[in-house]
Amino acid sequence: MEHLRFFIDLILHLDTHLGDLITQFGPWIYGLMFLIVFCETGLVVTPILPGDSLLFALGTFAGMGRLDLTTLLVLLIAAAILGDSANYWLGSLVGPRIFRGENVRFLNRKHLDRTHEFFERYGAKTIIIARFVPIVRTFAPFVAGMGRMTYRRFMVYNVAGGIVWVVLFVLGGYFFGSREFVKKNFTLVILGIIVVSVLPAVFEFVRERRRLRLARSGG
Repeated sequence: MEHLRFFIDLILHLDTHLGDLITQFGPWIYGLMFLIVFCETGLVVTPILPGDSLLFALGTFAGMGRLDLTTLLVLLIAAAILGDSANYWLGSLVGPRIFRGENVRFLNRKHLDRTHEFFERYGAKTIIIARFVPIVRTFAPFVAGMGRMTYRRFMVYNVAGGIVWVVLFVLGGYFFGSREFVKKNFTLVILGIIVVSVLPAVFEFVRERRRLRLARSGG
């Protein structure tokens, strides 16, 4: 429960915590942010790490002059691409065990099944689309590796998705984070980003529930 309270406080006061980290770590903050983005995209055991909101907040601090924009963009794009690549190879290694019906301790099967549904609908474009959907973002490259998508094809979508995702949110924070409304309502803006990010997953869940209900009733 204590960890949950800390996580909620981290999200609600992301600007305060991030400002403290920048002061505390100095130039090492870039390495720390690289690690967080890499883990959020590259490790299937860390899907709840902040992604979209963190990128926006980092862009905001770059707009204030406390972080270098170019350094941020280069490192975070690299982290996003390398994270997905690591996840792809993890999926290719663990995939055979899953196909044999074995339980893999660190995997959440519900998240894995939901990501499979994304692939069924969007195909390889899932690698790009999933960048903007929390949790699915973490599992998409794993499923791609598990499904034996060729690495060359995967990397085309991986690089494109990583660039678009990082540039969109970091520059969003850079250009809009200094606006008076955003500064005064930063928590609401972060919550808004989170809500918009999870809406596709919510719609998909409601849609699937409705489909199952209709199937049971014979409609």
